[in-house]
Amino acid sequence: MKLYDGGLAPNPRRVRIFMAEKGIDIPLEPVDMTQLGHKSDEITRRNPLQRLPILELNDGTIISESVAICRYLERLHPEPPLMGVGAKDEAIVEMWQRRMEMNFLLLVANVFRHAHRAMAEWEVPQIKEFSESNRPKVMKTLEWLNDELSEREFIAGDRYTIADITALVSMDFMKPARLETPPEFTNLLAWHERVRSRPSAKA
Repeated sequence: MKLYDGGLAPNPRRVRIFMAEKGIDIPLEPVDMTQLGHKSDEITRRNPLQRLPILELNDGTIISESVAICRYLERLHPEPPLMGVGAKDEAIVEMWQRRMEMNFLLLVANVFRHAHRAMAEWEVPQIKEFSESNRPKVMKTLEWLNDELSEREFIAGDRYTIADITALVSMDFMKPARLETPPEFTNLLAWHERVRSRPSAKA
């Protein structure tokens, strides 16, 4: 297997953290997204959407989309479980993972992609009003998560899961998007400190 990796971008990082939590070692093929390497012919042949990461299996099968790659790896390496155990738990983890994608990561990405000058060639057209309109939505998500985390240690329950990975990369992505977590959101900040102190967060 080979993983075409996109460096600091949130989605490639999600997969690397997932692999690190499970102790999985897959050869990485670095792709410099700052130089638009994800738009190269080599990447486009493997994923016409020109998005990373991409997992290429030994038989030539291509799996893209971060959660699809993680789901494949979960089946190959079920311990520790990061996507739930049993029907009920799996559904709850999937629910929270999806919430973190749609109500956190996507909103932060909208702020970043439509305002940051480094994204001018990527996001055409950049709509700065759209960026600004997403800022209060991110704050609402942070408030909601802070309330939720008053009742449990991790996003989807009492165990670290892929939902925490997605929330972690989302919260870290707030820095380049010039978003800050209000200091009064103490539950959320404590959660962030717990998950970013895990060795996998450095993957």
